[in-house]
Amino acid sequence: MVATEGMYTGQFVYCGKKADLVVGNCLPLNRVPEGTIVCNIEAKVGDRGAFARGSGCFAVVVSHDDDKGTTRLRLPSGGKKTVPSGVRAQIGIVAGGGRTDKPLLKAGRAYHKYRVKRNCWPKIRGVAKNPVEHPFGGGNHQHIGRPSTVARDAPAGRKVGLIAARRTGRLRGVKKVAQDKD
Repeated sequence: MVATEGMYTGQFVYCGKKADLVVGNCLPLNRVPEGTIVCNIEAKVGDRGAFARGSGCFAVVVSHDDDKGTTRLRLPSGGKKTVPSGVRAQIGIVAGGGRTDKPLLKAGRAYHKYRVKRNCWPKIRGVAKNPVEHPFGGGNHQHIGRPSTVARDAPAGRKVGLIAARRTGRLRGVKKVAQDKD
């Protein structure tokens, strides 16, 4: 269960197939009409939520296939996914949308943000390190000094940079977008 936009303290939240179609309630997708905005959707029945769980995220119920017992969803990424109709979902949009619009502005805020998440900050460039710490480290100028592409089967420690790159460089020309055949 995640907090949805519009929930309030003391609100009654109902779960199950007899629950009303009200923001915050959790009910199976086969009880949700097409076009409904949902979040915190299960991938398999009973896994307690897998899709559209990030702040401000939501998915849209596109269609129901009663013969196969499946429901088609449009996910926050824009992709479409088919899930069993028995999976549960919350009605509404996940709270906290627009969280990333405000800049962090200072290192201290970034420090506290990532301290509670995982050890991924600060990100130090390889060329700024010493040669014992990184394959791109060392030298009298901060330069890589070797191709930044590396083979897929390179040993751990050497496998840094563009791993098994099919191409490198700037993307030139117009990208062809495949139209969805739905």
